[in-house]
Amino acid sequence: MLARTPSPHFDTLESLITYLSDNPEREPIAAELGALQSIYGDDAVRLWHPPSPPGADHAQHAQMNGGEKGTIRYEVSVSIAAPADPDSEYPLTVLVSLPPAYPVEAPPQLQLLSRYLGPFGVDAALFGAVLRTYISRDAVEWTAGGVCVFDGVEWVRERCAIWAGERLSAARIGELIREDERPVVSIERPSDAGREEETVEDRQQDIQMPNDIELVVSDPIVDRKSVFIGRACRISDPAQVPTILAHLMSDRKIARAAHPIINAWRCRLGNTLHQDNDDDGETAAGGRLAHLLQILEVENVLVVVTRYFGGIHLGPDRFKHINQAARNALELGRFLDIPEPESHGAGRRKGKAGSKR
Repeated sequence: MLARTPSPHFDTLESLITYLSDNPEREPIAAELGALQSIYGDDAVRLWHPPSPPGADHAQHAQMNGGEKGTIRYEVSVSIAAPADPDSEYPLTVLVSLPPAYPVEAPPQLQLLSRYLGPFGVDAALFGAVLRTYISRDAVEWTAGGVCVFDGVEWVRERCAIWAGERLSAARIGELIREDERPVVSIERPSDAGREEETVEDRQQDIQMPNDIELVVSDPIVDRKSVFIGRACRISDPAQVPTILAHLMSDRKIARAAHPIINAWRCRLGNTLHQDNDDDGETAAGGRLAHLLQILEVENVLVVVTRYFGGIHLGPDRFKHINQAARNALELGRFLDIPEPESHGAGRRKGKAGSKR
């Protein structure tokens, strides 16, 4: 039979650890608490005391929370970094509840005390996932007799980081879309004596898109503050390419990107296949897009990828995202011989409304 669990109203965590260390059956919990302090820091692990209701008897309230046979509760305060924003740390506090039968016959239970992760309010799905840390097949496996709080806390940190990253990416994509749909703003042009102002729309119309060209725009890919957007269109003559690229560069939002028009194209005239590519400052990126078009056996197509640099170097991952953004645009525009997946159904077409293929 397990020894009786101590009262949860110890003054300090150290006094609880000392108490547990004197009991051979509870010593594994004491050792685990010491290990958590070593890993996360002494101040990160604290006893948890629920607030006493007004007028409640202290001894009775302690008994309500377990008394001599109660559950040991403490909180662990850590931080997470969302994948889409690794430079920002969001505080995270987890309540750990150890039932009397832990670790021999029962697993612990974890609960989120944090109601917000950064700017995002915790939803019921994440809260429930944390509660099921040791009973879900996709979380942490509990083995009778083994201490496992550290594994659970680390799983919660990873799960919360993914959750926050998804919301951060969705928020940034929403900002890009809203900015793209923002009304035209007038810009003062004092240097033009005969013209008081010029709109962004006017500037875009200075370089017209070739007739019957329809640009397909893929959904943004966001990674560590960098954003990748793919565009593709059908072309019938290599002479169309410079005009299309110039039209894109006349869009101030595109032009301000670190690499606005990474591109590759292939166009067949008669028996001759014409092709070219441009890195646009992202070394080897254009060649990779050209290789993508080659292995996909795509002809009479121009593909353009715009990269907004977020200040964090992505290493080789940037090429993966550039290729994926391009492929998403090709699939969305049905330029490939493969069926269009449902996951790539979202996106936007830009060009002449009457263009059809």
